[in-house]
Amino acid sequence: MTVSQDLSFISLISNASLLVQLIMALLLVVSLLSWTFIFQKMFAIKNARVETENFEHAFWSGGNLQSLYQRAGSNNKTGALERIFYAGMGEYIKGKNTIAGHSTQDTVALLDGARRAMRAAYQREMDSLESHLSFLASVGSVSPYVGLFGTVWGIMNAFRGLANVHQATLATVAPGIAEALIATAIGLFAAIPAVVAYNRYSHDIDRLSIRFETFVEEFSNILQRQS
Repeated sequence: MTVSQDLSFISLISNASLLVQLIMALLLVVSLLSWTFIFQKMFAIKNARVETENFEHAFWSGGNLQSLYQRAGSNNKTGALERIFYAGMGEYIKGKNTIAGHSTQDTVALLDGARRAMRAAYQREMDSLESHLSFLASVGSVSPYVGLFGTVWGIMNAFRGLANVHQATLATVAPGIAEALIATAIGLFAAIPAVVAYNRYSHDIDRLSIRFETFVEEFSNILQRQS
């Protein structure tokens, strides 16, 4: 019963060396931050997907471009794709009002300006969607090694403690090794969800990126036909 009590989770953490405890605390903080970003990103991507689908439905249903532009300008809760459209349409309208003539060169400059505005808006939206993904990737790749470092340090201390023991038994060795292995367990607990979330969200963001880029090209073609 004594060995069972010594190997309880709370007891192992409290009896670990100071360095191993600091590593455990660091991994727990990193894990909490990771879960926070996981949930934030989950809702952000879900909202971006729904808003994109809603705008695509409104755009391809044959609505007036001017009406869509005005609605996007007056709506405070526009989606990513709608903001890309608003940037391109706004630049197109401003350019059309300022060009002196309707030569081929003016038309090309007008379309290039609209496309550049949409590409800039696209980059801003992608930067927003990809925020914190690098943190999840870092947690997934580094946390196991941080936990392993705590494990190695704890096992070293456990074997150093055996130097003063005349006869080493399982009951003598087990607590020190178990204390050390908890660091690796916490490292894996932090890393596994971060890796799964990073891979899933990267896939979802890539799909949204393709939809955004496709829209930019299709909308550019529409503007070219109207010029």
